[in-house]
Amino acid sequence: MNQRVPPATRDDVVDAVLSASRVLVAVAARSLAAVADEVTLPQYRALVVLASRGPQNVAGLAGHLDVTPATATRMCDRLVRKRLITRTHERGDRRSVRVDLSARGRSLVDEVSERRRREITELLRSVPPSSRGELVRALGLLRDAAGEVPEQSWSTGWDL
Repeated sequence: MNQRVPPATRDDVVDAVLSASRVLVAVAARSLAAVADEVTLPQYRALVVLASRGPQNVAGLAGHLDVTPATATRMCDRLVRKRLITRTHERGDRRSVRVDLSARGRSLVDEVSERRRREITELLRSVPPSSRGELVRALGLLRDAAGEVPEQSWSTGWDL
């Protein structure tokens, strides 16, 4: 028997997203705990941007991170020293520099993502299969509104 769910108010939706975000922040924090001695949260976010959006110049990375180019440059300096990203000069313009994940940086992002994926998979076991499509659609709308790249574009898909 299909029960009708009353329409949600804007406050209901905001409250639900806030609650879910607290859960996801906790999952993210736990997944990063194992690499906390290697990278800070802002540095990890830079690695994720490079993983999801590919190589880019420092100004582009700064824009995605919503920081100044000078801040992004300092962050990249640290990540290069940690061998998590690489810098290459554009042909014909030595002033133009692109940054990209190194193999070590990709491995770190993959490790954290896999840890997060396992914990989220466990949480989703309690979501009835009949509700999963609706959840995927709603979260996709939220992702699109935030301008995020779909998960499958840069990592493996979920096995729900």
